[in-house]
Amino acid sequence: MDCMMPIMDGFEATTEIRKFEHEEKLHETHIIALTASILDDDIQRCFDSGMNDYLPKPFRREVLIEKLEKHAVCES
Repeated sequence: MDCMMPIMDGFEATTEIRKFEHEEKLHETHIIALTASILDDDIQRCFDSGMNDYLPKPFRREVLIEKLEKHAVCES
């Protein structure tokens, strides 16, 4: 989730997604923030909005794969 999207930023989008999931009794979608900021307050804002993790930009391919594997869910 890009934190700095136009119209609705990633924080607001994530909050709305979480609200919808709760209202509809859906499983939580894993959301990883993409952000250029590494400030503690901004990282905390990601988690406060309901994101599961963050990935600072620019990122290395290996780190992206690590985050995706960490949050990958296999449902049978």
